[in-house]
Amino acid sequence: MWILLGAGAVIFAIINLIGMFQGKNDNVKWFRFISMALTALTLCAFYSDGAKRAAAEDWSGLMDVMPTMSTVLWGCTIASILINGVSLLRERDR
Repeated sequence: MWILLGAGAVIFAIINLIGMFQGKNDNVKWFRFISMALTALTLCAFYSDGAKRAAAEDWSGLMDVMPTMSTVLWGCTIASILINGVSLLRERDR
């Protein structure tokens, strides 16, 4: 589930940038909101997956997935903030 939410966050961030560069400011606000919301839901879904694995005592699954994916999620979250921040800064300059 978190992979779908993360892909959606990336797609809406890209649509946000495309709309920003095309000058469609009305829609950009919604795409930015959806992208940030999907980023937050991705983090929640990933945490929930880890909690379920811990409750089921699936230690090998936790050891395989958590170290790498936590780093990837940090990177994707920071990228999402920066990408969506670009449209905010550009909007403020107008």
